[in-house]
Amino acid sequence: MSIVITGATGQLGRHVVEALLQRNVPAGEIVAAGRSIEKLADFAARGVQVKPMDYTDPASVAQALQGASKVLLISSSEVGQRLDQHRTVIEAAKAEGVELVAYTSIANADTTGMKLAAEHQATEAILKDSGVPFAILRNSWYLENYTDQLPGTLAQGAIAGSAGEGKVSAAPRADYAEAAAAVLVAENQAGKVYELGGDHAFTLAELAQEISAAAGKPVTYQDLPAEDYAGLLTGFGVPQPFADILADSDLGIARGDLLVSGSDLRELIGRPSTPMPAAVRLAVASA
Repeated sequence: MSIVITGATGQLGRHVVEALLQRNVPAGEIVAAGRSIEKLADFAARGVQVKPMDYTDPASVAQALQGASKVLLISSSEVGQRLDQHRTVIEAAKAEGVELVAYTSIANADTTGMKLAAEHQATEAILKDSGVPFAILRNSWYLENYTDQLPGTLAQGAIAGSAGEGKVSAAPRADYAEAAAAVLVAENQAGKVYELGGDHAFTLAELAQEISAAAGKPVTYQDLPAEDYAGLLTGFGVPQPFADILADSDLGIARGDLLVSGSDLRELIGRPSTPMPAAVRLAVASA
């Protein structure tokens, strides 16, 4: 029996595989599944099972899940196509008779009005109707959503957005990955719903202040109407549909949709979440 990590070639998936290994899960009991398995050669060299899997190919999904006891369904990155892809994994997991499917959803999925949440909400509904034992990992924003943009932020001296004074409970991918690993190795997780976010929420203006302090140069937050922000993003080459989703997500932040008040993340990983200032300092030092 094995633990299957779908989308293991992605950044979150790789962190989860590493977190399982650090928890002393035998490498041979971990299956790292993804499209480009050459990206998983380093894990294969450490004894992790590596299997090709494409969310759009039911046969590959079924094969990757053979012998699985637990599955981490990492949400697809293909916004607008995710629901059918997720359904394929859930159906394969049901056919295999797995003990648990853990799904990476979005914070406050039961109440948020963010456009980005729609496919997560529908996936949660499919899981609940499937009869498969499941756990929901409702992740807030990744800090990397901001720190990965650092070169551009420093060049422009500004962060643009439409989040107003709303706060976001962001944490690094590695923290969410540790939480996922904790759920996968624990018993009696069926039916659990975890709201996961960083311990210290922040506004985008506070983020700009931290970047400015760490980099030693002025960085400000420019709050824009959502339509203007989406236009700015398209000017940088972001496709219009995704630019609209990003701008809408900022409006969600303004409403508090990505604000997590509980301590689920801290309790699962057994330590405080990585604070935004520490992540910013590390990113600035690496920029």
